Amino acid sequence: MTQTIVSDQYRQPSLRVHDRDNVRVALRDLSAGLEIDDNGQRLRLSENVRHKHKFTLHAMQSGDLVVMYGVTVGRVVAPIAEGAAITTANVEHATADAEPQGRRAQWDAPDVSAFTGQTFDGYHRPDGRVGTANHWLVVPLVFCENRNIEVLRQCVEDAIGDDPYRDYKHMARRMLHGDAQAAPAATPDASLFPNIDGVRFLTHTLGCGGTDDDAQALCQLLAGYICHPNVAGATVLSLGCQKAQIEMLKEAVAKRDPEGLRPVHYFEQQATDTEPELIRQALGSIFDGLKVANAVERRPAPLSELTIGVECGGSDGFSGLSANPLVGAVIDRLAALGGSGILSEFPELCGVEHELVARCRDDATASRFRQLMEAYQRHAASVGAHFSMNPSPGNIRDGLITDAMKSAGAAKKGGDSPIVDVLDYTEPQVRKGLNLLCSPGNDVESTTALVGSGANLVMFTTGLGTPTGNPVTPVLKLASNSELAQRMHDVIDFDAGPIIRGEADIAELADELLRLCIDTASGRYRTKAMRLSQLDFIPWKRGVSL
Repeated sequence: MTQTIVSDQYRQPSLRVHDRDNVRVALRDLSAGLEIDDNGQRLRLSENVRHKHKFTLHAMQSGDLVVMYGVTVGRVVAPIAEGAAITTANVEHATADAEPQGRRAQWDAPDVSAFTGQTFDGYHRPDGRVGTANHWLVVPLVFCENRNIEVLRQCVEDAIGDDPYRDYKHMARRMLHGDAQAAPAATPDASLFPNIDGVRFLTHTLGCGGTDDDAQALCQLLAGYICHPNVAGATVLSLGCQKAQIEMLKEAVAKRDPEGLRPVHYFEQQATDTEPELIRQALGSIFDGLKVANAVERRPAPLSELTIGVECGGSDGFSGLSANPLVGAVIDRLAALGGSGILSEFPELCGVEHELVARCRDDATASRFRQLMEAYQRHAASVGAHFSMNPSPGNIRDGLITDAMKSAGAAKKGGDSPIVDVLDYTEPQVRKGLNLLCSPGNDVESTTALVGSGANLVMFTTGLGTPTGNPVTPVLKLASNSELAQRMHDVIDFDAGPIIRGEADIAELADELLRLCIDTASGRYRTKAMRLSQLDFIPWKRGVSL
């Protein structure tokens, strides 16, 4: 898809994104009767159109196709007047069946001379990979151990004074007892483990009661986290009788770490005399692990060691015009520098498959993408679902009427570089460059999957405001519009709104955003999600409960 946006257009009341489009986007609330200049042609709005929503360039009849970003994003189901808004009442989800016209042999790589030779300060692991953070991980193999994980969390945070909710607890004490009797909040002792970014305690609802494939997928995902470059080692708790067995996890870890370079300690409750003994052993493993992890210090690493996962959530009608293409421009820069990006959320690639197929490096990569997309669609159909159900009420309210429209904008996060590999859920990223990852559209499940496949940094775009974070990988939050960036300033790290207002172009902000990524990867900038301890972890359950 060709991006034809120029900054002067944003000073107009509306925008046509692509020269083949038959709709325009309202950049602010527009009133009925307003005359719009569309590339020299004048049209009059036949009704009020809310900002972020789309209106027609000419009258449309049932069966006509709606085109945006140069691709089909819907089909008309009720007559629409010229200059009228498209809605869920007059348009339904539809995509084109177009096949790519050959594979793109070349791409226009951006100028990255300003970043040539730059480094970030990361944690170098024995397997050669580099982390942007340094965590010790504590994970359960089954939901039955969630309570013990919580006990360990409270014990460790109390021991090292690293309670992320201490300010809220102090607030509660003040509210209950008044200022005079409120005990001061404890502050962490940074001198204990100065090279540790934290102990991360994961909980989940899987490990038993599902299919064998569910148990295998969970173990593969946990192995991706345990062997992640942002993780120094792990403590694992097992009940003993569950479907996801310790041996399954050990096999999954061994595939990613065949030389056993990552310390992992396993504890089984049903093989331990008492619960206090289980907790004592697990605590000992955590504190011993922290001492080992603390010996690793940040050192310079080339930008080629960055793998940035890209995600969107709470999207609005501006996401595909500002934040998403901005993220795509950063991914293109990183690819040109030898680094990697991962684009996920297969339901939000529906309708632009032919564009992505054309970018695949070879026929085998293109074929795998088609196979995974088709398999996902068949699985959805088997339970009476379809990708067209993806847009949320919030998406629709803010102008994303169909899944194809949402997808066309969401795919912009992947930029224009060649697609070097296609990964199924939980598969590790091994090829440098842009990878596609099969994951659901659910924000947290998809972000969880990105990190499990190796993303050591995540860029997350939002138009409505989504607080998603991750336990082990920094998540930078980008607002598609400045109103959101100002209103939720404690959640948003970067404002893409100047693109909408025509005050900055994508190339200019992409360089600024890449510099923020480098600072984040180096530990010089702490993301808002980390400051708020927004540590979301939800595995994707592909099977059924038994």
